[in-house]
Amino acid sequence: MKKVAVVGYGVIGQRLADGVARQGDMELVGVADVAPTLPIRALHEKGMPYDLYNGIPENAELFDEVGVPITGTMEELVEKVDIVLDATSAGIGAKNKAIYKRLGKKAVFQGGEKNDIADVFFHGYANYEKGIGADFLKLTSCNTTGFVRVIDCLDRAVGVNRVAITIIRRVADPGDYHRGLTNALEVAEAPNHQCVDLMTIMPNVSATGILVHTPVTHGHIITLVVSTKSKVEKAQALDLFRAHPRIRVVRLADGFKGNASLFKYARDLGNPRGDMYEVGLWDETIVNSGDDIMFAINIPQEAVVIPETMDAVRASLSMQTDQAEAVAKTNGYLGME
Repeated sequence: MKKVAVVGYGVIGQRLADGVARQGDMELVGVADVAPTLPIRALHEKGMPYDLYNGIPENAELFDEVGVPITGTMEELVEKVDIVLDATSAGIGAKNKAIYKRLGKKAVFQGGEKNDIADVFFHGYANYEKGIGADFLKLTSCNTTGFVRVIDCLDRAVGVNRVAITIIRRVADPGDYHRGLTNALEVAEAPNHQCVDLMTIMPNVSATGILVHTPVTHGHIITLVVSTKSKVEKAQALDLFRAHPRIRVVRLADGFKGNASLFKYARDLGNPRGDMYEVGLWDETIVNSGDDIMFAINIPQEAVVIPETMDAVRASLSMQTDQAEAVAKTNGYLGME
């Protein structure tokens, strides 16, 4: 049983903690944060299912004032575990890395950190083997994580040469106000960093893309035009996508009109927080354009990286050295078989 800590109990950290707790061969020793934020207050109101450690000892009185019990300091938590999942705000992980190195601990960082923070830029399907035994791994962003899944799915079956990607990106997570109130779309410079990241993970694929920020909060929608080494017809693509545990094929005809439909469906399923680990892929968007194939996917940005982070733990700690075995373990524990 591998011992795991989660540092940073925000949007991703909450979900990482729940994800680790569902892994039958991992133990969540505790979570750490620096203040009694709303997620921490909710954790307390739920009865503190996870031990809480304080990232800044000088902030102890802030927790005392609201009656939130602290088990110890973040360093005390890190000393107890085999690996740390750092889900702090961008830039904080780089500072925390010095602590992890000093204490001789492995760590996995999220997509907001710079790539040079880690030994391996990691994805559970596309390059699992590179992460085996590595001390520091960094996950791809939520967008990249999702579309690497579908591109890797096609690449394994028929080979992929090129991909052109358009990201219709949610502007902020639900509950965030830092982007302000807006009634506009904003176009980013091409190529977007997600396509550059894709080529880092899958150097055999040439990629470019455009990103458009949109004033919504639930999910990104991405269109992909994929040039494969041999032509893929829709029926074959559907079979490949339906067989992938981390891709959920949905239909407009069934009422899945867009991002909000998928979020509502996850809530109707009873998923905590309305989370969905799979990317949604619309059947009716799969079309051929000459020899290329085009389709659209939905990225549930708050939860999509959780499975790949569990994969990263497995790789870094050499829990499984076979990629297929590792992702199958993760999928099974998360209920995505």
